[in-house]
Amino acid sequence: QVQLVESGGGLVQAGGSLRLSCAASGRAFSTYTMGWFRQPPGKDREFVAGISRGGGGTDYADSVKGRFTISRDNAKNTVYLQMNNLKPDDTAVYYCAARSRQYFTARPQDYDYWGQGTQVTVSS
Repeated sequence: QVQLVESGGGLVQAGGSLRLSCAASGRAFSTYTMGWFRQPPGKDREFVAGISRGGGGTDYADSVKGRFTISRDNAKNTVYLQMNNLKPDDTAVYYCAARSRQYFTARPQDYDYWGQGTQVTVSS
C-alpha cells in the first residue's frame, strides 16, 4: 500500500525546464517500480517514463527520450521527473504511479496506485 503526491508542475515557456516530484507515504517504497504518465487535454493517458526498484533501470517514451530523466531516492521515498527542453506538446496533467510487481510497463492498467496529478503547461 502506498500513497503518492505529485508536486512541481506549473507554467513554462517552450524550451524551459521543470522537475516534478512524487512523494510516497509508506515504508515499502523500495519494493515498487515507479512510473510517470501524462494525459494531454482531450487525449488518453500515456506512458512517459519508468524506473526499477533500485533506480538502475529506466525506460522512456520515444517522445521524451533525451529530454526527460526519471530518478528515485529510496531513502527519501521520492521519485523525480526532470523535464528539459519542454515543448507545447508536453502540456498535460502528469501522474505518478506505483506498481507492486518487479517489472515496469507502459500500460496504465498495470499500475496499482496513482497520485492526484500535477498540471504542466508549456506555452509557445
